[in-house]
Amino acid sequence: MSYFDDERQQYLNFLKLEKGLSQNSLDSYGRDLRRYLDFIGRDTGIPDMAGITLEHIENFLKELLAMNLSVSSISRNISSIRGFHLFAVMERWCPANPAELIELPRKGRKLPEVLDQQEVIALLEAPDRSDLLGKRDAAVLELMYATGLRASETVELENDQLITELQLLRIIGKGNKERLVPVGGMAMKALADYLKDARPFLRKNVADAKNRLFLSYRGKPLTRMSLWHIVTGAAREAGLQKQIHPHTLRHSFATHLLEGGADLRAVQEMLGHVSILTTEIYTHIDRSFLEEVHKSFHPRA
Repeated sequence: MSYFDDERQQYLNFLKLEKGLSQNSLDSYGRDLRRYLDFIGRDTGIPDMAGITLEHIENFLKELLAMNLSVSSISRNISSIRGFHLFAVMERWCPANPAELIELPRKGRKLPEVLDQQEVIALLEAPDRSDLLGKRDAAVLELMYATGLRASETVELENDQLITELQLLRIIGKGNKERLVPVGGMAMKALADYLKDARPFLRKNVADAKNRLFLSYRGKPLTRMSLWHIVTGAAREAGLQKQIHPHTLRHSFATHLLEGGADLRAVQEMLGHVSILTTEIYTHIDRSFLEEVHKSFHPRA
């Protein structure tokens, strides 16, 4: 049984008559859309195009990823889906295009630099926690690794975004999209020390500190450059040889969660990724980790 066959055929006719696509291109679009729409029909049972959501599309893309298709094949499928849903909006089959936020995977995408767990411990323990700025630096590093914060999200954090009693952080991400991420016990302790001892002292230095959580030694809101110095300084102090920057902690956060068995969609939510394809790059890192373990310890590797 095929699903949404009439809609698919109308779109292919549009591509042929209005766009002048070749028969080979039409055949490729037709195969891609048949596989996609059959999946949607089986997976959801929805009766019309208006019921298809971004989550349905991402579930289909997860199936493609599980098939280990090439980047170019996945990109072609996404292009087919995007175009089809745009046509559906034009035809008023649905009010909006749920595929417009899906990102095309980049060819030859370099895997991000990731610290192993011992390297993370060394980095987090590098600041001198008897010093006021050391308390701040420790709180910054612990929170970034505990929650997967972006650099911009870290420096823009305000006091009321930390929900202490629930050990949660309310993060305002790209496009002002909010997400709640748990904050672990070690990060909460580092934050408590910073808020009790260091921040009041730094806050006294200037009246214009706004409500920012992390302040510079002058009492002003921390900048991205200051954050870069905090991270790279801690890396030098820890004796780490890798090229480390603030985003390294975000990459390490995601990778370590997946290595521990976390669900990909849960990690996507904590990172604030719109598309699961963006999060999927960390599964490649996880597979590399497993391959290395296998090579090192399997007797016939």
